[in-house]
Amino acid sequence: MSDKPKARPAPVAPYGVMAEFVTPAELLRAAGRLRARGYKNIEAYSPFPIHGLDTALGHGGSKIPWIVLGGAVLGASSGLLLQWWTSAVSYPIKVGGKPYFSVPAFVPITFELGVLFSAFAALLGMLALNRLPQPYHPVFNHTHFHRATDDRFFLAVESVDPMFNVERAERDLSDAGGQNIEVVQA
Repeated sequence: MSDKPKARPAPVAPYGVMAEFVTPAELLRAAGRLRARGYKNIEAYSPFPIHGLDTALGHGGSKIPWIVLGGAVLGASSGLLLQWWTSAVSYPIKVGGKPYFSVPAFVPITFELGVLFSAFAALLGMLALNRLPQPYHPVFNHTHFHRATDDRFFLAVESVDPMFNVERAERDLSDAGGQNIEVVQA
C-alpha cells in the first residue's frame, strides 16, 4: 500500500446563480434591477420572446443583418462574375450582335444567387452566433429549468461577471423577486 495521500479534485467553479420568475413582467423588472446594480453578464430564459428584454439585459444590436448583407454581396458578385467569365472570357459567342457582357441579361441569376447566399448566411450566422447545436448547457442543472419551455421564466447571473459573488447574487435575485434560487454548477 502506498502512503501517499490521494489528490483531492479541484473545486469546480459554479456557472452562476439562477432564479425562477412566474410572469414575463417580473423577469423584465428583475433584469432591469440587476443591470442597474451593475451586473453585466446576466442571461434570461423564456418560453417566448419578451419585448424589451434584450434592452433590459444590455444586449446590443444583432450582427445577423451584416452577415446577411455579406452573403448577399458575395452571392450576387459571384453570380455576376461567373456569368461574365463564361460568356465573355471562357467561351465567347456572338449571338445576334449582342455584346459578350450584357448586364440586363445577367440580372435574374445575379439576384437569385444573392438571395440564396444571403439565406445560407442567415442560417449559418444564426447557428454560429447562438453557439448551436449545443446539446448540454449548465443551466439544465437547475431543478425547475425544464419549465423554461412551458410557463416559467429564468434569470441567471453568470460567474464570469466581474461583480459575481454567490451570496450577493442570491441576495440580489431574491430582492428582485426571484424564486427557487439555486447555484448552478458548470
